[in-house]
Amino acid sequence: MRQTLRPLVAEFIGVFMLVFVGGGAMIVNTMTSNGLGVVGVAAAYGLAMAIAVSVTMAVSGGHINPAITLGLWSVGRIDIRKAGLYLVAQLLAGIVAALALKVLFPSGAGAVAQYGALKIAEQTTFTQGLLIEAVLTFFLALAFMGTAVDPAAPKVGGFGIGLTLWMCFLAGGPVTGAALNPARAFGPALIAGDMTSQLAYWIGPILGAVVAMQVYERLLLKNDRA
Repeated sequence: MRQTLRPLVAEFIGVFMLVFVGGGAMIVNTMTSNGLGVVGVAAAYGLAMAIAVSVTMAVSGGHINPAITLGLWSVGRIDIRKAGLYLVAQLLAGIVAALALKVLFPSGAGAVAQYGALKIAEQTTFTQGLLIEAVLTFFLALAFMGTAVDPAAPKVGGFGIGLTLWMCFLAGGPVTGAALNPARAFGPALIAGDMTSQLAYWIGPILGAVVAMQVYERLLLKNDRA
C-alpha cells in the first residue's frame, strides 16, 4: 500500500505546488495592477515546475502533468493502471489547489483572476488555441524526455523542464494561458465555474506530449532503455 501511495502523494504535492504558486502569482498580478507582468507570472510557473519535478522525480518520476503521464504511457514507460492513478492524483491536486487559492487569497482579486483559470484570447480561434497548446507542450515533453527520461540525460533535475515551461509561457501565456497541462487548466476552471475551452486544454497538451515522446523514443533516443 505504501509503495502505491508514495508516488501518488508525490504527484499530488507537485501539481498542488504548480497550481497554487502559479495561480497565486496571477492573483497577486491582479492585486498589483499587473505588477508582476507576463515575465513575473511565467517565472512563478517555471520555478514552481522546476522545484516540483526535482522534488518528486525520485519518487514518482516527476510527471506533474496528465499529458506527460499519458505521453509516457504511449511509449510504454508506465502501465495503464498506474497512469490512471496518477491522473486521479494530478486532477484532484489541481482542484484542491484552486480551492485553497479561493479560500486563502483576497476574494475580490481571486475572483477577477478566476483562481488561475485560463481562457483563449478573443482574437484566437479554438483550433488555433488547441494547436498552440499542442506545439508548446511538444517542447515541454521533449524537454522532459531529454532531461528526465533519457539515461544519458544531463543531471539538471527539473530545471530544464521548468525553464522550458517559463519559455513557453512567455510565448503563449497572453494567447492561451499556456496551460500545457490539463490538471492546471481543469482545477481552477472547475472552482471558478467557467469550463470554457477545456477541450483545447486537454486535447492540445495530450496530443503534443504523445507526439513529442514518440519522436524522442523512436528517433532521438540513442540507447536501449536503461
